[in-house]
Amino acid sequence: MPCTSSKVAPRPSSNARPATGHSLLLLSLLQSSRALLASCSPPRRKIMAVTPRGRPDSSLGHRRPVLLLILFFCLLAFFPCRVAAFHSFVGTYGVNYGRIADNLPPPTEVVKLLRMARIKNVRIFDSDHTVLDAFRNSGLNLAIAIPNGLVKDISANPSKAMDWVNENVRPYYPSTRIVAIIVGNEILGGQDTGLAEALFGAVVNIHDALRTLRLSGRIEVNTPHSEAVFGTSYPPSAGTFRPDLMPYLKPLLDFFSKTGAPFYVNAYPFLAYMSDPEHIDVNYALMKPNAGILDQKTNLHYDNMFEAQIDATYAALEAAGYSDMEVRVSETGWASAGDATEPGATMENARTYNFNLRKRLFLRKGTPYRPKRVVKAFIFALFNEDLKTGPGSERHFGLFKPDGSVSLDLGFKGLTSSSSSIKGWNILRYSATLFSCTFIFLALST
Repeated sequence: MPCTSSKVAPRPSSNARPATGHSLLLLSLLQSSRALLASCSPPRRKIMAVTPRGRPDSSLGHRRPVLLLILFFCLLAFFPCRVAAFHSFVGTYGVNYGRIADNLPPPTEVVKLLRMARIKNVRIFDSDHTVLDAFRNSGLNLAIAIPNGLVKDISANPSKAMDWVNENVRPYYPSTRIVAIIVGNEILGGQDTGLAEALFGAVVNIHDALRTLRLSGRIEVNTPHSEAVFGTSYPPSAGTFRPDLMPYLKPLLDFFSKTGAPFYVNAYPFLAYMSDPEHIDVNYALMKPNAGILDQKTNLHYDNMFEAQIDATYAALEAAGYSDMEVRVSETGWASAGDATEPGATMENARTYNFNLRKRLFLRKGTPYRPKRVVKAFIFALFNEDLKTGPGSERHFGLFKPDGSVSLDLGFKGLTSSSSSIKGWNILRYSATLFSCTFIFLALST
């Protein structure tokens, strides 16, 4: 009777990933190469030479593993392994696609515009299905949102959260690359205490719904904050959150710390400048050359308000016990027009701020206080929105006009020619005509 062992062969782990065609091909090539190398090698007894001391030379035997290792890395070079990674934000530049207007191009045309402008990160303020359909197979990252009006209901009813995800995410993902769900907007610091109390529950319920569908590791859940959440923000190192908001903020910060989500803040040097134009240097707000400020506590110099606002947020997070959390800018921009009481809202200022901001983001660098944390930001906004209420500036933040032409000349291409581009073309055509006429005149004169 053959001897049997009481030990049971270990079962393969349920977490083991099945071999892909890619890895099987690599393994097959490696095995074939080893067989080929073995067949090409002469028998050991024929290649062994006797050294002066009478010992056989086995240098080839020691060399064979090295050859196999070199061959293996060569195969890796030709057949690299692919590792899938989730990124809720690609690069450093994104845009807010607001649609409170009656004259905007259809979402399908907007997708073309975004591709032409090479803007890969887009945030909308709802979950409009025509937009979700238009973004299918576009390759663009899309952050969708739950409006403030739905937050209380979703917070009180986990089933409502699941219904919302089933209606607005499941039918579209992954062909529509939904990378984030933004719950509400600038809720904390507002006047609705009940809404502030409901925010955390809504965030958790949406996350749990995604986890049930095994999407929580692929779709980020977050909420953006205004400057109203800060108790102090100047100098940057003195940044702190309002004590009365900490009962609402702390559960959110704990949750984001566990999920690895960033802290979203709406940073507007434009609004800060408009609130105190007599004491704030407009060049400091616009990222133009200026004396800047020196933070006495950290001895760090700031030459623009945008970075100072971000570092004030980092300081507030650090003071609250979350020094490792990333700060990401959910909105920033500058209005190109406004009311008579908004003298800073000009086309020139809007172009200057957006141009300098874009140039600064493309450098992929951090801030004075967090130099290794690359700054990422969503620009506000893609279009001018003619139906927005409030001051006149609210309707003039767009990078593009409603017809798809360029509003601010930042180097983007529009769907149609803007007046500035037409003017430039006319100047070029006029110059060419003048040159041709001059050449003909000189030729006839000789």
